[in-house]
Amino acid sequence: MKIGYKLASEGFGPRELIAQAVAAERAGFDFVEISDHYHPWLDAQGHSPFAWTVLGAIAARTERIGLATGVTCPSVRYHPAIIAQAAATLAIMSDDRFTLGVGSGERLNEHVVGQGFGNVRVRQERLREALEIIRLLWQGGYQSYEGKYLRLDDARVFDLPDRLPVIAVAAGGRDAATMAAELGDGLFVTEPRADLVETYRAAGGAGPRYAEVPVAWAPTAEEGVREAHRTTRWALTGWKVMSELPNPANFEAASQTVREEDVREKFAAGPDPEPYVEAVGNYLAAGYDHIVLQNAGPDPDGFIDFFHKELGDRLRHAEG
Repeated sequence: MKIGYKLASEGFGPRELIAQAVAAERAGFDFVEISDHYHPWLDAQGHSPFAWTVLGAIAARTERIGLATGVTCPSVRYHPAIIAQAAATLAIMSDDRFTLGVGSGERLNEHVVGQGFGNVRVRQERLREALEIIRLLWQGGYQSYEGKYLRLDDARVFDLPDRLPVIAVAAGGRDAATMAAELGDGLFVTEPRADLVETYRAAGGAGPRYAEVPVAWAPTAEEGVREAHRTTRWALTGWKVMSELPNPANFEAASQTVREEDVREKFAAGPDPEPYVEAVGNYLAAGYDHIVLQNAGPDPDGFIDFFHKELGDRLRHAEG
């Protein structure tokens, strides 16, 4: 098992995110994963720096820790040719520590370029074409591509790493899990669903399986739940809502009925390591081996210290 720390670009500015990554490396995390957003989910979060600039700075400031996007949509706001170039450059800068997490995106971030977003089928088809383009460019040489939605005209990525980045494909259903096996190198999820692992493996997938675990560290469980409710209650609205709403104001309205009691049921919270161990255990039992701790508590430094002193060894021992 590898244990990661989620860098919430919606909740912190670029300097804070870089400092958190450096602290996470010192604390013993295996990798950091950063969200790639244009908008935060709620205005209360208040940030949304450019993830790729932050990742470049982290690569320069760290030595050991892995880096990942969690996740990038390479098919609307970005053209896949740009992501192919960006990921290759970051792999070189980080000495092959980078994993490219990709998904079909959310309207919240992708609508900003005015090209529409499409229904679920269209998004998945666009993602498939984007992955084909990235793979094509990573072969080297000049490449062209003519798809239903995306095109590439005589393009070449000149700086390719000796070892290409792992591509982990986000899946909320079986079709996407199959795509992760066919065109990706790994799987990425936000729920402890064993059926997605089974589908991925049945389709030939044999790579890393990433999963985000919601937690909220604080000196008391009540404080952790309160802060998670303030900034992260959007996460309980469900994927059909999360993928469709265009702005933080819409998520503010959609999450009005989410209660602190609802947050308490979904988040491991407070200073006791046991709820965190239990939560992670659910994902391990479902077949995931790259666990991302997504802390929504009020004190990221306190959480990183908690991981270093109390939680990290417990998680690794529990795995054994």
